[in-house]
Amino acid sequence: MRVLDGAGPLPAAYRGGALALGVMDGVHLGHQAVIASARMAAEAQRRPLLAAVFEPPPRRHFQPEAPPFRLQTSAQRARALAGLGVDAVIELPFDRALAQIEADAFAHEILAARFGAAHVAVGFDFQFGRARSGDAAMLTALGTQCGFGVSTTPALERDGAKVSSTRIRGLIADGDIVAAAALLTRPWAIEGVVERGQQRGRTIGFATANVALGDYVQPRFGVYAARIKVGDDVHPAVANVGVRPTVGAPAPLMEAHLFDFAGDLYGQTIEAALIRFIRPERKFEGFEALKAQIADDAVAARAALG
Repeated sequence: MRVLDGAGPLPAAYRGGALALGVMDGVHLGHQAVIASARMAAEAQRRPLLAAVFEPPPRRHFQPEAPPFRLQTSAQRARALAGLGVDAVIELPFDRALAQIEADAFAHEILAARFGAAHVAVGFDFQFGRARSGDAAMLTALGTQCGFGVSTTPALERDGAKVSSTRIRGLIADGDIVAAAALLTRPWAIEGVVERGQQRGRTIGFATANVALGDYVQPRFGVYAARIKVGDDVHPAVANVGVRPTVGAPAPLMEAHLFDFAGDLYGQTIEAALIRFIRPERKFEGFEALKAQIADDAVAARAALG
């Protein structure tokens, strides 16, 4: 599965595709319904199935000082889309020029001329163009002018509420990681490069792999049962997400202790899937109390992971 630069014309093999269009942060159940709609058109017309996504998300462009909010890195999103059978991801750079483009120009110049779209699938609340002047109904009319079909996916509800990235962010912030996973169809995961820390964990028998949260939405601070992917291997683990109040940390990070693992992870990219919330983060009087609590947390994490 290829990731294509949407700033210019697509390679010939990917022109004329059926596109699922949107931000798709999380690739949750709602996004999957849009992709399924695009897939129907792709299969019916024997065309490539593509996902056209905005990168960075428009929210980051319009609110550069906003707190971190992403559910996925672009690499995680691409892998999730590949898992749904998408042939290629088009990353459309969301910059000042794109923010100012009129809705009709977006349809004519980008979707039709640049991408050669044969079909475009969007969600019911999709908006585009300068000042978000275009919506799904306008896109349908513009598609008729430009020669591509449009399908609009209705709102998807679970447990009486709409499935959305905003709702999932709220669940993660509350520590309801199981409910978030149900809407994502996979555990929420933090991916990043293992940083060299203060190495205090080694001194108490619990070496950890530390990863900065970066632009991820901030989860509830505390201890989680986790599964850590290192290369092609997955290891059970206990992970703390927060500011480590006992020793202090300049910024929130995820630190994971991998069970029954020996090796140097510094500089490697790992992905930590958070499976169960165990307890809130708290400050301990000293390292002996912290060590005893980590041992208890490890037992709880092993039990939660089965």
